Amino acid sequence: MRICISVTNDIFTDQRVNRTVHSLVRAGHAVKVVGRKRRPYPAVTGYPCPVKRFCLLFNRGPLFYAEYNIRLFLFLLFSKQDAFLACDLDTLAASYLVSRIRGIPLIYDSHEYFTEVPELVGRPAVKKIWEGIEKRILPHIRFAYTVSQSIAEAYKVKYGIPMEVIFNYPSRKKSLIQPRFSLRKEQEKIILYQGSVNTGRGLALAIAAMKFIPGSRLVIIGEGDILEDLVEFTGNAGLSGSVTFTGRISMDELHAFTQQADVGISLEEDLGLNYRFALPNKLFDYIQAGIPVLVSDLPEMAALVRKYAIGKVIRTSDPSELASCISSMLNNAADRERWKQNLLIASEALCWEKEEGKLLDIFQRAVNGRP
Repeated sequence: MRICISVTNDIFTDQRVNRTVHSLVRAGHAVKVVGRKRRPYPAVTGYPCPVKRFCLLFNRGPLFYAEYNIRLFLFLLFSKQDAFLACDLDTLAASYLVSRIRGIPLIYDSHEYFTEVPELVGRPAVKKIWEGIEKRILPHIRFAYTVSQSIAEAYKVKYGIPMEVIFNYPSRKKSLIQPRFSLRKEQEKIILYQGSVNTGRGLALAIAAMKFIPGSRLVIIGEGDILEDLVEFTGNAGLSGSVTFTGRISMDELHAFTQQADVGISLEEDLGLNYRFALPNKLFDYIQAGIPVLVSDLPEMAALVRKYAIGKVIRTSDPSELASCISSMLNNAADRERWKQNLLIASEALCWEKEEGKLLDIFQRAVNGRP
């Protein structure tokens, strides 16, 4: 079966798409991925299939989304495929139109609750446009899945569609690539954040907390809309010696860097249903790397951490309180030993090998026309 996967990112760090591609290729399917190029245009590695990236005139705002979907529509219209996979709402319009024109099955992977991301929650006019697109298309999608049970239930209530759940679990098989450098200097403890550096990730709070955690370093892996603001904030707070920004790191190297950490953080703020119901890649990456996690007291993340007893849950906006919690996690030997044992159990249960079969079944049903 020939499958074309479309995303609006540059593919370089998209772990979910990468896992999907590898699973489909192992199952004997011919896969192609379509994304876009973003400066500094890093080479795409780790994909066992052709990757097409559009060079666009616009890279943000309504003109970007319009240009991308026009380019995607034309590409899919003349591409020889048996099925399309649209990743998130910003690729759905073009994919849906071509699937209807050509009679080709369409599968929808909602990486997040798109209309509830913080960037839209505070912009009601823009949010209304995206909800209009969603309302027109989503009720007609027969094969769809998302990242958490809460998001699936929200879509069920809103549109009556039976969206399935494919979790963001990483593979148990790890890359043997060695990290290019050590995150640790001398005997420092490493507090790690990895992922998009965007609004509502609790990063300013984490940086401010470093004033109260001597002998430790906060490492932020990733890029995003507020990266430059956070670098400036760090410098103004006199904390440049305690915080490291690595920029983007390839998927091949990421696990090796993650393993160097002592605590992994996922401190999303409750800025809309997308964050409230989030189960992000980084949380499962921390688990597979065997490091205890500190998460916000949001339903899905908190339930996971409490179920497996692999770290702590916190609800605070005070840097000193956050610092006290992190210091305890770094220095309490009994807790760390208990978490270490529980992380082994969690890493066995929360792995891609347990999700892969569900993914392949969805694609097989789509091609066979069986909802």
